[in-house]
Amino acid sequence: MDGYCEDFGHSGGWKSEKIFLKGQGARPLVEGEFHSAAAIDAVVPGLVPKAAGWGQYDNGETQVYFFLGDFHDMDFSAAPDPGHLMSRIADLHRKGLSPNGLFGFPISTVCGKMERTVIWEKSWAKSFTHQLKDVIKYDNETNGQWLEYDAACQQLIDGVIPRLLGVLQSDGREITPALIHGDLWERNIGIDMETGEAVLFDPGSTYAHNEMEFGTWRCTWASYFNSPVYMRSYQGHIEPSQPVDEWDDRNRLYSIHPYLNDSAGHPGSFSRQM
Repeated sequence: MDGYCEDFGHSGGWKSEKIFLKGQGARPLVEGEFHSAAAIDAVVPGLVPKAAGWGQYDNGETQVYFFLGDFHDMDFSAAPDPGHLMSRIADLHRKGLSPNGLFGFPISTVCGKMERTVIWEKSWAKSFTHQLKDVIKYDNETNGQWLEYDAACQQLIDGVIPRLLGVLQSDGREITPALIHGDLWERNIGIDMETGEAVLFDPGSTYAHNEMEFGTWRCTWASYFNSPVYMRSYQGHIEPSQPVDEWDDRNRLYSIHPYLNDSAGHPGSFSRQM
């Protein structure tokens, strides 16, 4: 959450407001965050800082894009209360319904710094395939070709995804596209110093299978979200999709996306070998 705070005073008796300002080099980073935050706030007010706007300007050499949102003074050292946080995330997934019943998002969004393909799809397996192909491509651009790696990725696309995710929408089973934060891990959450409430930031949302939200929690860098108390609390509100006994396999599959996203953003990262 790189940025800084500006204290704006208003004439006419308006109170002073603190606004968070973040500058970026690519439009999808700020436009995607603005629309993601607006969509989340419309469903679960206060779960993310309210988005104030986004825009661009020319600094004489290049285009600079910026995001504006409400400023929250946050503590990043404390773990959020599992019961309260997971109740709110469950509300987001349950109430954040796709506007057209499809998987995707109206505009491009970003996970970390990597743009994700969010074209509308009826099939969740196809939608996730787009996103996995994105991070495979970004990773190859960063770290170079690796024949065994490419073969394993193709096996995921051709065999594993149709088997594990295709079954979610077959034989009478259905899943509802749910609004997810899209990059939910410990570095994207803080505790508001005034209210004590957990606040999520840096969203890169999409309407997805709700279980995709938790792939990152399996990764080696998870610190407290890997505690089973968080998932157990969430599943008290929203049960695993059918087949229930394949939940762990799906979670393992979903963790590959953040691992490759991390590898693409950090040349030589061990994440590529996970």
